[in-house]
Amino acid sequence: MTTRTADIEKAAAVLRDGGLVALPTETVYGLGADAENPAALARVFRAKGRPPSHPLIVHIAGAERLGDWVREVPATARLLAARFWPGPLTLVLRRGGRVSPAATGGLETVAVRVPDHPVALALLSAFGGGVAAPSANRFGAVSPTTADHVRAELGDAVDFVLDGGPCLVGVESTIVDATGDVPSILRPGGVTREDLEAVLGRSLEVDSTGRTPVPGRHPSHYAPRARVILVGPENVVAEAELAQESGQRVGVLVPSSRAGAPVKAHTVMAVPESPAAYARGLYGILREFDRRGCDVVVVSLPADEGLGLAIANRLRRAAGPRPSR
Repeated sequence: MTTRTADIEKAAAVLRDGGLVALPTETVYGLGADAENPAALARVFRAKGRPPSHPLIVHIAGAERLGDWVREVPATARLLAARFWPGPLTLVLRRGGRVSPAATGGLETVAVRVPDHPVALALLSAFGGGVAAPSANRFGAVSPTTADHVRAELGDAVDFVLDGGPCLVGVESTIVDATGDVPSILRPGGVTREDLEAVLGRSLEVDSTGRTPVPGRHPSHYAPRARVILVGPENVVAEAELAQESGQRVGVLVPSSRAGAPVKAHTVMAVPESPAAYARGLYGILREFDRRGCDVVVVSLPADEGLGLAIANRLRRAAGPRPSR
């Protein structure tokens, strides 16, 4: 997918004018606004139906600009930024004066990252500032990994859509709290816990308490219209057929351990062979179950290791209790 220079310049102009731009990243498409413009940021929350207390991630063009947006850059943050930026890693640090409190949910911390996508980086360089960008979808729904997903879900709420092709990672960034002496993972994502631990030379905890507000920690998130049922790998086929017999239109995501097993269901799809392919295709698979009119989706969790940790996190939240839509 080739994005013209004129498109980059137009998108930068939209941001300067307080507009909203959907931009591609390596993880998912973001709904971007000027991180220093409270009125533009308010439009992001309205377009998504997102509570204003939920902080946004500020995207910047390079690690050398981090000091513009945070109060201090601890040694751990410098080490992680040097190794993983550009890339699917977000660092939570003490907020500097440049970022609007509207982007941080009123918190004294800010989430920052440098995306690893040529179109996003070109836009950030042309714009010259920070772009606060949550995923470009309705709050709690499945994240978009193509420009068509954005257009179908948000429509005219977005002033301009930059099409950078399908996202290559497919799940959101890993969020690390780097404010204190002991870093912790607040949200697993495209950088694995194992890779972080190898760089830091220490084990990292995944903070599941939710005490630190960050994107993607709502109990129901990344959810398709269909209800998601989580079972053990050995029970996927039986659970799917039981739901099908009850009159529901059932989608089933068959794990590799059950590959080739006949399944009586409305829609049967197979778990991609590699964790990277699974992460890249996860949201598209959930959207496809919705497109085919499934009422429920039966799936098992991968092991909590490597990218499986992020995939399992997204599936647990997709299966979480949700408000009626």
